[in-house]
Amino acid sequence: MAMTGPAMRLERIIAPSWSRRLGLPALALVATVAIAAWLAWLAGAAPLTVLGLIVDGAAGSKFALLETLNRATPLIFTGLAVAVAFRARLWNIGAEAQLYAGAVVTVLLGTGAIVLPAPLLLPLIVGAAMLAGAALLLGPALLKTRLGVDEVVTTLLLNFIFLLFVSYLLEGPMKDPMGMGWPKSERLVDAARLPRIAEGLRLHWGFGLALICAAIVWVIQARTTLGYEIRAVGLNARAARFAGVPVNAVILKTAFLSGGLAALAGFSEVAGLKGALTLDLSPGFGYTGIVVAMLALLHPLAVVVSAIFVAGIFVGADSMSRAADVPTYIADLLLAVALLLMVLAIKMTGFRLVRG
Repeated sequence: MAMTGPAMRLERIIAPSWSRRLGLPALALVATVAIAAWLAWLAGAAPLTVLGLIVDGAAGSKFALLETLNRATPLIFTGLAVAVAFRARLWNIGAEAQLYAGAVVTVLLGTGAIVLPAPLLLPLIVGAAMLAGAALLLGPALLKTRLGVDEVVTTLLLNFIFLLFVSYLLEGPMKDPMGMGWPKSERLVDAARLPRIAEGLRLHWGFGLALICAAIVWVIQARTTLGYEIRAVGLNARAARFAGVPVNAVILKTAFLSGGLAALAGFSEVAGLKGALTLDLSPGFGYTGIVVAMLALLHPLAVVVSAIFVAGIFVGADSMSRAADVPTYIADLLLAVALLLMVLAIKMTGFRLVRG
């Protein structure tokens, strides 16, 4: 009878070192780049050339860098929304719907319904948009806390329901009568538009607002009682309840914050870039926010870096596709591989393989 060696098993590491916490995710990113090079080779292009074109297309010029930051702006908001919710084990898959909720409110208030100067109108729209996004997530959160309904299902289905609702609005009550048949809303008045960071540049102050939100979320998580309660509920809800933490109330507060942050992505896209609401406002920013949050290990400040990295891949891939005749789908594959490897790296941070 053939002899077999001792089986391998996972052994939990009680206190992983910082080198392990940072080294494994870094190794996952290196492996992602290697796989991207292999995919480029399969597509018939020189791997180093393709990688160089992606980097050049994302940050090789002032225009490219600003486009990357513009693309990163909504991803910072949705990444923060997902990171906040996931930290409390509230699985918010509905950031796409919350984004559109913020965009709808921005158009309703910003197309002349309220006449105010910009310093008063913009904060009003921001607050109303956040309330709309929060309300859209509070429903699934209440179903979770009161009836035990799985929020993954409810938030995911709300994406499709709300997008159909937006389609109805753009074909009916909110349709621009001067839109020449194309389903879009009326354009925002000037007072409801976010100003550019510098004259002649496309980069707008939505990016600045995203950075401020990342800092605020970090302060909440690291320096406040609510942040401590969110972490406690995420680590072990039963133990947190035993220790006196109001678990259901914390989940509802987390839902309010998460939904509001996702709605700001819709506000920034309409008020900062598009000027009007269309059905293709988001090419999946809500879903990509999950990738951004996971790559950032749910850390709010790291979300900014992660969002710029992901945006750079998309912007660089578009430029690379035109220059090297390689399909842009390589960007989608690259992000999928990065997410899978990062999840594996996070898992292995707290475990090691041993024999026996």
